[in-house]
Amino acid sequence: MFKWFRPAALDPLSVSMAGAKLGDRVLVVGCGDPYLIAGLAAKSGLTGRLCAVDASPERATDAGRVALKEGTLAETSTADPSALTYEGESFDLVVLRDVAGSDDAARAAAVKEAWRVLRPGGRCMVIDSVGRGGMSAIFTGGPPPPASGSENVVATLTAQGFVAVRLLAERDGLRFVEAVKRNS
Repeated sequence: MFKWFRPAALDPLSVSMAGAKLGDRVLVVGCGDPYLIAGLAAKSGLTGRLCAVDASPERATDAGRVALKEGTLAETSTADPSALTYEGESFDLVVLRDVAGSDDAARAAAVKEAWRVLRPGGRCMVIDSVGRGGMSAIFTGGPPPPASGSENVVATLTAQGFVAVRLLAERDGLRFVEAVKRNS
């Protein structure tokens, strides 16, 4: 990839779309985007908490290294997205980043775990890579679009019991879907 097409450190689009605030307890499931993790850790600050998990120990370690290099604190660990080790209702925001690709069963299991660890009134943000079109695809060689479109993501979140589920945007090769856990 050309150097001038590299996303800026602490990618402002993904971080802004996630909407983390100072003091938030944030969980990122999927460490394939370490700059997102560092950016969200910067947003939640010292009064918040940023945890990141991935099934790959190498990706989890790399995410922790990037966060530290960027001057932020992130707790990274290895875990299956469908079997998180955190207590229920312990996070304000859960970000699922390229967790399941086109595997609907794996996505449903990850969404179920996100529901479990999210506090009532908390938000779940699904960020998936999608194919780029036009000139952007030519220069960046963007990833091919996954078979699972936004309709499947919205249906999976809705089936789990999330409310206000909506596609926020598809931009810069990313799809952003947001949902809220209903207050009990």
